[in-house]
Amino acid sequence: MIFVSLLLILLAILGAPLFAIIGTSAMAGFMSTDTDLMTMALELLSISQMPILTAIPLFTFAGYLLSESDAPKRLVRLTNAMFGWMPGGLALVCLAACAFFTAFTGASGVTIIALGAILYPALKQDGYSDRFNLGLVTSSGSLGLLFAPSLPLILYGVVAEVSIDDLFRAGILPGLTMLVMLSGYSIWVNRHNRKPISNFSLREVGGALREAIWELPLPIVVLGGIYSGFFAVSEAAAITAMYVFIAEVLINREISFRELPRIVREAMVLVGGILMILGVSLASTYYMIDAEVPQKLLAFVAEMVSSQTSFLILLLLFLLVLGAILDIFSAIVLVVPLILPIAAGFGVNEVHLGIVFLAAMQLGYLTPPVGLNLFIASYRFDKPIMHVYSATFPFLVILLLSVMLIAFLPELSLVFLSGE
Repeated sequence: MIFVSLLLILLAILGAPLFAIIGTSAMAGFMSTDTDLMTMALELLSISQMPILTAIPLFTFAGYLLSESDAPKRLVRLTNAMFGWMPGGLALVCLAACAFFTAFTGASGVTIIALGAILYPALKQDGYSDRFNLGLVTSSGSLGLLFAPSLPLILYGVVAEVSIDDLFRAGILPGLTMLVMLSGYSIWVNRHNRKPISNFSLREVGGALREAIWELPLPIVVLGGIYSGFFAVSEAAAITAMYVFIAEVLINREISFRELPRIVREAMVLVGGILMILGVSLASTYYMIDAEVPQKLLAFVAEMVSSQTSFLILLLLFLLVLGAILDIFSAIVLVVPLILPIAAGFGVNEVHLGIVFLAAMQLGYLTPPVGLNLFIASYRFDKPIMHVYSATFPFLVILLLSVMLIAFLPELSLVFLSGE
């Protein structure tokens, strides 16, 4: 078994697909315990019995449609009309637009690529320093992961068997905390040399509202419908996909029918990868439970930490490293089943754990030396990676402080949950 583990680690380093590594490790584990491999097949099949799973491809498709349309430009114009009159207003426009966009695409890297092309030159033209611009656009890309209908929130709910409605509610205040802290820093750092980029104009606000009239109802439709109990998350995903298709393809006509096969293919490649990893991870989780791996980990951790506070500190350090080397979807299906029983042993609410997990993981995307968003920004804006490290460091510190607040103030996550 040790030889198999070392071989799998070597294959992972050489670039073997993650689902193959996870599936092979689960198969080797079952064989070592003389368990019928049909058990693994049944676990793989069980993924088809999760009704919430239909939300993943539908929300992903809607997000890809939005990113291919001119919705990002309309969103920037609207936020500019609403916040541009404030000192440092364009920085707030960047934060608000990126948070909204990432919530629907579920991918911070896509946000950096799609909105960065609009916001980065605009910030530079308005006189912001290049270092600030680069750090702001790079760090803003991950802000929306805690807001509904973020794909990582849904996937965590599926893996942890937690109410996705509760997760959507729990992410509101933590997400706003990160947004407000970065906004405050952006205003403060530009307090001496930033003038409003425009005067407040009701005419401009009205024009921007009319231009974005088809995108504006999206949060109301999704969140209002879910929170009111009018429809479930999977139904909200179907309505969102249909609404975005009608708005961007049939009404705005910014996406031709000829482009749809390519967009669907790109979206479903991402979905397929997630589902393959999720399927084999369910089998792997079954083996780990059967082998009492969580109980052994809990006993090991209990020897090093003695309180909920020390456990959360250790968890944050672990997630920062994990987020820098592993994408958020893989981390959810691989790590969450292991840390859930350990967190429960220290009295950490499973919904609060989910928000802390995602907040710390998105911070890992900005953590040197291998944070994914750092390399995306370096490639997108043609900047040396060390320059990106330096530019994002102040934003990383602010976000780290916000993650610590989220971790040690569970009320931020649980205040909107009934019975908490």
